[in-house]
Amino acid sequence: MINRTTTIHSGIQPTYIFVKNKIISMNFIVSSASLLKQLSLIQGVLNSSNTLPILDNFLFEIKDTQLKVSASDLETTMSSKLPVESKEDGLVAIPAKMLIDILKNLSDHPIKFSVDKGNFQIEISSDYGKYKLSGHSGEEFPKVPEIDQTNSLTLPSEIISRAINKSLFAAGNDELRPVMSGVFCELNDDNLTFVATDAHKLVRYRRLDAKSANSTSFILPSKPLNLLKNCLSSYPETTVEYNQNNAFFTIGDIHLVCRLVEGKYPNYEAVIPKENPNKLTIDRSLLLNSVKRVSIFANKTTHQVNLKLAGSSLNISAEDLDFANKADEKLTCSYSGEDMEIGFNSKFLIEMLNNIDTDEVSIEMSDPSRAGIILPESTETFNEDILMLVMPVMVN
Repeated sequence: MINRTTTIHSGIQPTYIFVKNKIISMNFIVSSASLLKQLSLIQGVLNSSNTLPILDNFLFEIKDTQLKVSASDLETTMSSKLPVESKEDGLVAIPAKMLIDILKNLSDHPIKFSVDKGNFQIEISSDYGKYKLSGHSGEEFPKVPEIDQTNSLTLPSEIISRAINKSLFAAGNDELRPVMSGVFCELNDDNLTFVATDAHKLVRYRRLDAKSANSTSFILPSKPLNLLKNCLSSYPETTVEYNQNNAFFTIGDIHLVCRLVEGKYPNYEAVIPKENPNKLTIDRSLLLNSVKRVSIFANKTTHQVNLKLAGSSLNISAEDLDFANKADEKLTCSYSGEDMEIGFNSKFLIEMLNNIDTDEVSIEMSDPSRAGIILPESTETFNEDILMLVMPVMVN
């Protein structure tokens, strides 16, 4: 047996053990803070309970002094890369929760990983001491789907970020209707459209300054979109590749692949009323704060608030008969149309008003039994088209 020690500038000396020229121990040195940062970006993929124990681990794969760390739940796999000091390639699965916990409690300094390739025992050495834990063979980790027969486009990350933020909150979470649990993406040669709905509310977000050479549509699940939100601000551009089954996102050194939601998305255009002669225009913050106050007194099951419109007066009210709670506010607005009273779920109104950036909003309606359309009165950019729809609640 030959022992060879190589001095690393960090001061920690990794030992490479050879038996008849075959390495049986894998060692590498990495910054604890850099590793924690990358693991924190991908740990959202992990589920609290998994059918496969290997999914409770991060996969560490070293190739050419680059460490690739990955997490997977079978439907979504996310990985990131960072440089390490190492003389060899290799892979190992490391328990995720235990590793995150120890890294959170270390100050920023180089740490050394020593992995026994025979039994996958892992020793972590830091300035404070040594920590041992049991790993697993990296070969047990799920394989990432191959990128084949894909189309691709590269977009400014800001466009994808705004599309997610403006639409995702309206997606459903009903397991019986999985097609509504994500965001429907329509790629066209003159615009990109993102739609989310749970059958009670709907958002259509359209970008006129982005386009795709190949017209297609698919449904992206909510979980990977939530994960993407945390990464997009770090890089100016994002590459999106897709085929019939999967979507692949590359954002700098971060890579995410997710399985597309199967099924046919509802015809969302059919539920958007085309004729809405009654139009309310009002200061967004004024309306938002009023609905927040009045909704405190609403029924806790329906969250219903009523909007009564007459001339330039808007009356917002809510009542909970079970507890004798009642609230009533009057606001000045601009309104054109017939006098009417319509009820909405206050939680939906608050969500939508919080996701509009303009100073004023308009609510277009046809009658109390049909959906109301909420629009920004003026857009920040002429290349952005936002439409929000909320279904009414029967006025008592």
